[in-house]
Amino acid sequence: MNILITGVGGPAGSSLARQLHGRGHQVTGVDMNPAEAEHLAAFRQVPAARDANYIHALREITREQDIDLVIPTVSEELPILAMDQNRGLLESTGAMVLLSSEASIRIADDKYLTMLVLNDDHVPIPDFVRGDLYGHPSVARFLPHQNAIVKPRVSRGGRGVRLLTASQLTDGSQELSSTDLVQRFAPGREFAPMLFRNPDTGNIDVCVVVEKTELREGLIGNAVSVQRCELDATTAHVAQVARAAVVSLNLTGPVDLDVRLTDEGQPVVLEINARFGANSAAAPELLEAVLQYANLPAPGKVVNA
Repeated sequence: MNILITGVGGPAGSSLARQLHGRGHQVTGVDMNPAEAEHLAAFRQVPAARDANYIHALREITREQDIDLVIPTVSEELPILAMDQNRGLLESTGAMVLLSSEASIRIADDKYLTMLVLNDDHVPIPDFVRGDLYGHPSVARFLPHQNAIVKPRVSRGGRGVRLLTASQLTDGSQELSSTDLVQRFAPGREFAPMLFRNPDTGNIDVCVVVEKTELREGLIGNAVSVQRCELDATTAHVAQVARAAVVSLNLTGPVDLDVRLTDEGQPVVLEINARFGANSAAAPELLEAVLQYANLPAPGKVVNA
């Protein structure tokens, strides 16, 4: 079958290309930058997601390659592809676009809005505040003597994330704005749960927990290595929190989360990506669930109803 992967030059896209190629599928990859053609039946360079020509270029490639399934892997493009008009243009070619609703995508795309929704639904999260409100007397629960993570509300791949000490936060050296999210730093183990929530039934068919065993910048940053976790009390709690977060935002399809433990061992959700993440090869059943949902079994494989 013919599957199109966006952002195929990135970690999430390239991992999916390898997995699908290994299953015998024809993969067309697109990216705004030149990418390795290994594991791809075709590669096409496309404009940036915010370019006015992006959707039309993607639609033309989808039609030209007779694509059955489109799997987006780039955070910046998700709110654009999720718009009804744009999704409709791609689906008019006969392809399925694997994506949550526009409303859910827009919440997950904004880390501050994500925290607000999870907080309202009593999903465990770190204490947080919008950057321009940090230190305001009304925000009593965010204590100024705690170390914190400061990150852009809209970003991906760890870009712009800073771990600041309590003194750095209070000495006036940091410029914080309404486009920043400040979260109390959770110093414990970090996990990357991966889930598939069935868009038709709302059931979470797959939930796999992996632990980030090494981070690029020591205490923070993207995972350099991960290890799939055996089920124990801690990982079961992590999975429970991840499931609640996905339901809270009403996300469907593949979802990738960042979860850390507090000093007390409580898992808290740091952020949510409404797409495949870079570590999906550690959870092959995630892609299997996607293919079964899309009715695209690997060649020669019979999928039971």
